[in-house]
Amino acid sequence: MTSDKHRLLLIAEANSYRIAAYFAAATDMGLDVLIASQGQHSLISEVHAGLHVDLDDKASASQTILLQAALTPFVGVLGVDDSTVELAACVARDLGLPHNDPGAARLTRRKDLARAHLAGFGCSVPCHWLINLDLPLRAQTACVTYPCVVKPLAMSASRGVIRANDEAQLVAACDRIEPMLTNERNEFEQRHVLVEAYIGGGEVAYEGFLQNGELTTLVIFDKPDPLTGPYFEETIYVTPSELGADVLAQIKKQVALACKAYGLTTGPVHAELRINDEAAWILEVAGRTVGGDCARSLDDGSRFNLETLVISLATGKHYAVSPPEEARGVMMIPVQKRGILLRIEGLAEARQVRHVTNINIHIHAGNELIPLPEGNQYPGFIFARADTADEVVVALRKAYELLEFVVAPVFNTRIGTH
Repeated sequence: MTSDKHRLLLIAEANSYRIAAYFAAATDMGLDVLIASQGQHSLISEVHAGLHVDLDDKASASQTILLQAALTPFVGVLGVDDSTVELAACVARDLGLPHNDPGAARLTRRKDLARAHLAGFGCSVPCHWLINLDLPLRAQTACVTYPCVVKPLAMSASRGVIRANDEAQLVAACDRIEPMLTNERNEFEQRHVLVEAYIGGGEVAYEGFLQNGELTTLVIFDKPDPLTGPYFEETIYVTPSELGADVLAQIKKQVALACKAYGLTTGPVHAELRINDEAAWILEVAGRTVGGDCARSLDDGSRFNLETLVISLATGKHYAVSPPEEARGVMMIPVQKRGILLRIEGLAEARQVRHVTNINIHIHAGNELIPLPEGNQYPGFIFARADTADEVVVALRKAYELLEFVVAPVFNTRIGTH
């Protein structure tokens, strides 16, 4: 790279869907971008032409990046995926750039470490138990209360998350999750799962950011569809929340306490919480933005873009933010049936539904649709805006009902037919 522009380093998985949004935002801000990944064989030109590092070896990757920084200095370093935030924190620290403590970044992506750490700080988290899949299960689950939820330590998008109502279902859930862990980078994560008490109540998603240790709320999304299991496929996020001001304040208080417990001081904050009469229970607090295409529901032309905010924080720049002026929401289109996608019917009609602003489809004909708990990809996202949250939800549901994903059966044994 020979440009005299300031350079931003993005550390990302080679196939990360987040790269494009960050690349576009950085370019609009007048920044050059270098992508550090394992993408030497990537078909994406920016990834292929980027800096190739071994993300499995943080020490080696950090050294490679620091050598590059000596040649082409960076004004900011961003880890755009859960798996890269710790490495980004290490590099930014060594370069004297805005960063979170690497230990804090690690806590945000490991559910077992996060639960234990937050519980020690008095945060409201579910009771939890770490299970070693190499040891007899029944000896480890004697103290588990039911119903409970079994989940991998580091996967996202609800993959591998299964509710169990008794010991037999708990054992079956562990058996079903185990094959999903084979591709985890960390050996510990391949052989352990987390079991936690099921928390009843509604669920919300919190989106905010930290600057100099102070937490600012962007939005709190309600999730109007019940998430009761046995799997936990998320669908609709809608804002503004219909919860009362006192509950919203409690949500922010719990997220702020979790950030303080972790030691997070800068950058984006995404959290998931369950709300009931007892407490606002923390399910997740991550040092990244909301997943999938959900961030696009917050875009507001030139007034606000989430990736622009995050890049500004990573480069030590001020960025003025303002809450959305109208109700808005997004539906993560669920996978109802496993199969090879042949076509999507009703898409044109769905896009004409009143208040629907866009429908982004990410999976194309010929690719396989895999439902949860094994699946890890939403086929697409529906967006809507209106005067009220209720109108947004109605529009999202109506558009979804018009869609039909026509699939052909898959005849193989890679995934069980549970």
